[in-house]
Amino acid sequence: MDPSPTLRSRLPTILLAGLVVCGIAALFWPTDRSRGEIAGGFLVDAAGRPAPLGERLAPVTVVHFWATWCPPCITEIPAILRLQKDFAAPGQLAVLLVAVSDSPEKVKTFLGGAAEQALFDPRWEVAHRYGTNQLPETYVLADGRVADKFVGATDWDAPEVRQRLRALIESSRKRG
Repeated sequence: MDPSPTLRSRLPTILLAGLVVCGIAALFWPTDRSRGEIAGGFLVDAAGRPAPLGERLAPVTVVHFWATWCPPCITEIPAILRLQKDFAAPGQLAVLLVAVSDSPEKVKTFLGGAAEQALFDPRWEVAHRYGTNQLPETYVLADGRVADKFVGATDWDAPEVRQRLRALIESSRKRG
């Protein structure tokens, strides 16, 4: 008895099954976004218009995921706004405040005049792409890649935090 005809008739099914298994494995393969994966994604502005993250990146960019309903976020926002003001010189640092699962009205009430710069991630899509599952969480991008990550409320006035940011800015200038 020759097994070749049976094997030949099953070959397409076996190959298809193998491709499906590889595809599923690729979808669920763990990734570590803190190790330099290129950052990106689409957010929306307060009017609901698409706001591609890539168009807002500076050589060094702080992407801060937060919400008005998150108690640690509320405590942290004044310090991150001071950080933004202190590093406001052109070419130093961009700060992107990304409100996750939040309403533009609440963000406007909370941030006041700073609300015009807020971006929104209504369904956690961009936050989850970064690996964020809790708030607040902040990613520091250098030249479009994740260079540092802060989980939980961070003291943005702390000298060691600011020194880490200055080092990234200086390193980016040297590369640029």
